[in-house]
Amino acid sequence: MNTLTQELVELLSLEKLEENLYRGMSRNLVGKRVFGGQVLGQALRAASYTTDRPAHSLHAYFLYGGDVNAPIIYEVDPLRDGKSFVSRQVRAIQHGRTIFSAMVSFASPEEGLNYQNDMPDYPAPEQLKSEAELKLGLIDFVPENVRASFMRERHIEIRPVEPVNPFQPQPQAPTNAHYIRTHDKIGKAFDQIALHQSIVAFYSDFTLMTTALKPHGLSYLSPSLQCASIDHTIYFHRPLRADEWMLYDMDATVSAGSRGLNFGRMWQNGLLVCSTVQEGLMRLREIETQ
Repeated sequence: MNTLTQELVELLSLEKLEENLYRGMSRNLVGKRVFGGQVLGQALRAASYTTDRPAHSLHAYFLYGGDVNAPIIYEVDPLRDGKSFVSRQVRAIQHGRTIFSAMVSFASPEEGLNYQNDMPDYPAPEQLKSEAELKLGLIDFVPENVRASFMRERHIEIRPVEPVNPFQPQPQAPTNAHYIRTHDKIGKAFDQIALHQSIVAFYSDFTLMTTALKPHGLSYLSPSLQCASIDHTIYFHRPLRADEWMLYDMDATVSAGSRGLNFGRMWQNGLLVCSTVQEGLMRLREIETQ
């Protein structure tokens, strides 16, 4: 695996401290606070260590911003081990307080009724520019003080369907779509459904919350905006692979009360494999002038 993929696998591989107690390391991925996708992925991985079944749903709340300079402790409460479903509660703890809480449900695959909406008709990923290529075209818009962090390569590969300039946002329809995968194949030693689901949880947080900003002509870089993830839900419908192209199609239905509600659907090989829901804080604030 290349370096970025290996680093991602290591980030989502936790150290067992005691029964139902795990430690995950933090990385500076988006700024001063821990990236929400990191906590989602690590929490799901912690819960997965306590069962041999794949996850089918995760419901989480972000309570406090995480410290990128400190590890995170994940405490798993084994609420139920039933014949059909396994239920776990996970608390992420840092500096003595709970910064994140999630309920995770696991179930063995079984046959049943099948139906899905039609997959959106977008260009194939091979026809699109990578996010790294698109960033090079924006270099003249990037302020010097954020250039290093903005240009830094992500641990996943993203190919936007309709690229936008976050430094000059314009009012647009509340939709978003990109293809996403790890830079390299997951090595055989780590090729487990639990890791693939944790990586998908990690990258499910990219751009989802900001979809509701688009009708307002705002982006996550707008200086007048305070934005943060409040909650996050993931439903896993079918087996998936995080190292193969997945279309992440998103839309937002409402912004009200300084919050925006966003929905996402992940498609792979023509199948709807995952759905997400997230509400995010979208608070306008006054800009201090000298």
